[in-house]
Amino acid sequence: MNPAGSLTIRAGFTENRVRIAGVVLERPAMTRLFVGQNPDAAVRLVPHLYALCGEAQRVTARAALAAAEGRSAACDAIDTRLLWLEVLHENLWRLLLDWPVACGLPAARDEFAAWRSARLGVDGNGATRRLIEETLCPLVERCRIVLDDRGVAPTWPQLDVAAWLAWWRAPAGERPVIACTTDIAAAYLARVADVARAAAALEAGQAFPLAAAGGDGLGVAQTLTARGVLTHAIALRDGKVARYHLEAPTDASFAGPAKLAALLADRRYATAEAARQGLEAAILALDPCLPYQVEWQDA
Repeated sequence: MNPAGSLTIRAGFTENRVRIAGVVLERPAMTRLFVGQNPDAAVRLVPHLYALCGEAQRVTARAALAAAEGRSAACDAIDTRLLWLEVLHENLWRLLLDWPVACGLPAARDEFAAWRSARLGVDGNGATRRLIEETLCPLVERCRIVLDDRGVAPTWPQLDVAAWLAWWRAPAGERPVIACTTDIAAAYLARVADVARAAAALEAGQAFPLAAAGGDGLGVAQTLTARGVLTHAIALRDGKVARYHLEAPTDASFAGPAKLAALLADRRYATAEAARQGLEAAILALDPCLPYQVEWQDA
């Protein structure tokens, strides 16, 4: 198994529709490594075990521990800049490399590579503005046509540490539900809006969304990544980690077939190949953070 886990999507083409037969997400139980460990050491290990969105992982783990210990763990200026840059990087990667291909258009590889080299330089903000204006905006207009923009408003998940802390106190109950869009084009446009918001926040030095709650040895922290809400929860006992839970956006989006099926529910396709392309676009809209395979069966 890949260190990040595996994702298998089983689907078929019947009556001009994509039918989702199953979604199987398997994750290695990495957080078990933290149990019995010194909490500071465990938190320092997090971004090494979960490299994707590593800055968000690091800051959220640190905030969860601080909440459990009754402390505050606000982001400093360096953390804030790194977090906004990480959101920009992950979103632009998808918007310039993957979404164009899904829409039958060429990827903007050279432009993205040039921005990656320039983003940390003295004119990093200017490089971001130019990439958005000269490359991303024209590409968005072309992709919207292919994606059949139906005018569904994008939605964004919200941080809710109070609900997650209540669950963490009694984890036998149901986990809080994180809202997700049911329209492919709306999911795409939400990412476009996230890029604009992150670029503006980076220039203004705006605080990054991070929330934490807890005390008496229990702590929960959440932040936003390019894929959605990231949640860390920690429980301490006798100065050691007693329990640890990490909920990545992929865990919520692919916990079962419901969210993927909702994106495809009212879409019809003339051919099996068109249906395959529609399924790939729906998967991209949910954006799993690990490799996946599709097991496809034609009618």
